[in-house]
This record gives sequence, C-alpha cells and structure tokens, in this order.
Amino acid sequence: MKNALLALPFLLSLPMAEASAETGLATFSIPAAHHGHDMEMAVMFPSTGGSARLLGENPVFHGTTVYENAEPLTGKHPVVLLSHGWGGNFARMSWLASGLVERGAIVVAVNHPNSTTGDLDNLDALNHWTRAQDLTAALDRVLQDPQFKPVIDATRIYAAGFSYGGWTALSLGGLEGQRDGLDKFCSEGATVTDHCRDILKAGIKISELDGEAWQASYKDRRIAGVAAIDAALTWGLTVADTDQLDVPVLLIGLGDRSDRLHATDTSSSGSGFELLYPGAQVEVIAPASHFTALGSCKPSGAEILVEEKDDPVCTDPPGTDRKDVMAKIIGLISDHFKLD
Repeated sequence: MKNALLALPFLLSLPMAEASAETGLATFSIPAAHHGHDMEMAVMFPSTGGSARLLGENPVFHGTTVYENAEPLTGKHPVVLLSHGWGGNFARMSWLASGLVERGAIVVAVNHPNSTTGDLDNLDALNHWTRAQDLTAALDRVLQDPQFKPVIDATRIYAAGFSYGGWTALSLGGLEGQRDGLDKFCSEGATVTDHCRDILKAGIKISELDGEAWQASYKDRRIAGVAAIDAALTWGLTVADTDQLDVPVLLIGLGDRSDRLHATDTSSSGSGFELLYPGAQVEVIAPASHFTALGSCKPSGAEILVEEKDDPVCTDPPGTDRKDVMAKIIGLISDHFKLD
C-alpha cells in the first residue's frame, strides 16, 4: 500500500447489529528484541459476546466488523499467521482474517515494524528476515496466552501473506532468499517497477545489503502449510533455496497477462518460481490486479486516490468483481489449510 490515507485510524467505534459469525479481536503490544522496541499484534478469533467495531474503516475502504472484549469459542482451533504487504497493516487485511475466522481459524497478525503503515523505512524494510521473526514472536506470545492457549490446536499452525507478506509466509515455511536476485531484478526492471524505483531513489544499493542474513533460513518448524498471495522477492532464486520448503504451498496469482504485477509474478513469464518449485498448488484469479487483495473500496475510493495520485489501488481491470475475488481467496486458503 502506498497512500497516507491508509494510515488513518483503523479502529472506529460504531454500534452494530449482531453478526451471524462473530470475529473477536484482541490487540497487544509485545517485545520485539530483533527491532529493539515493542510491536503491535492482533489476534482475530471465533468468538461470542463483545462490543462491535469496524476495523480498517477509512474514507477509501470499507471496514470489517469485529468484536472487542469477546470470549473465544471453545474447542481446538487451527492458527493462521497472517502477514501484510509493504507499507500495509493488519487492519487492511482484516477482510481475509475475518473470512478465515468464519472457517474456524484463529488468525495472528502483526504490524511489521519498518514496513507498516506510518512506519516505513525503505532500507530497514528490506531486512525481510525480521518479518519472519515478527510472526514467530507473535506465535510464541499467543501460544502462552492464558485466553488463547486452551483453544489452539498446536499441530495445525499455518502461514499466509500478501505481496511482501507472501514472501514472509514462504520464508516461515523454509524458502531462502537471494539478495543478488533482487539486485539483478531491480537493475534490469527499475523503470517498470515502483518498488525498485523507490529503492534506487532512496540511494539504497542492494548489493551492499547483508547477504548472509538475506540468504539464511528463517523456517519455523511449527508451520504446517503456507499460502502466498502475489508473493514478492521470488526473483533470482535457485533450487537449493527451496531445500527446506517441505510443507504444502499454495501460490495465488492475481490477474493475467498485462494485469499481473510484474514484481510479484511467480509464473514462467515472471520470476519462474512456480517452475522452480513444481510442488506448489498454483491458482490464478482473473480478472483481478495486485491491489484487488486490499479489500472492498467505497464508491468514492477511486476518486479520492486519483486526486491523491495514488491509483490504481481501487481501480480493477474490466470485469473484476472485487468481492468475488476476495471470496475466492478466502475459499482457496481455507481449502488449502483444510479449515472447517
């Protein structure tokens, strides 16, 4: 996400009618030693009771109904770690979290320091491994929480993410990175990729980033499966980088041909990661675009962003039904993780 509008307060008090499937919300600030300061995290869960609020509501996007001060439903629930994209936040992905909660999952998400809304540092954000560490820390926290520990099925822990978050999920599953692959991609594609342009404009030399840290493993062996929506950073990888990726993988691509965002294209026309890791389940949703996954826009959303010179966040390819795309994403991930 690129726009300052998305940094507007994303919790809005509002009286709501009772929802048929309630999504509870609990937020915490937890220590993140690898950042040197605390980090925001959220747990969204099947719940009863609580006070209704809108999460992710702003002038551009519709929010998601959640319930604070709610009680988790009894039983044992799988956990899905959910990672937002570059400059995003967990509230923006609450439509997906709520959809997975309706299928019986407990969703654990964070606002990744240095790459979240209102806290984006182009250099530090490239330390992709810190995002995996963020979710590992959040998982540690929720597994020890007296409210959630009794209702978690610790044998069914999964990771999912969008864009940069798709890479984070793959990293937790065992995929290793290639700094020089990103360097080569940006050197060759900087004129057509906003992300690379921003990096180069900031004077960042990718070749000088910490190669050892970039190419290390950040696998969390508690992860039993991965789902990545338009995953980033898959350029320049080798077969050896997939050696530890030994869990079921779902790759969801948004859009085809010219509608596919080049930087997150894992097909043979893009990074080729799908060919490199043929064991993955690959699903392409079209018509759609990368930003279709940011949730449901209000009627005036596109106009606001055009005025702010920040479209096409709300402008989809002709024929796109954004709500249908969102439902397909929820369904694909739910089926992949075998949620209820």
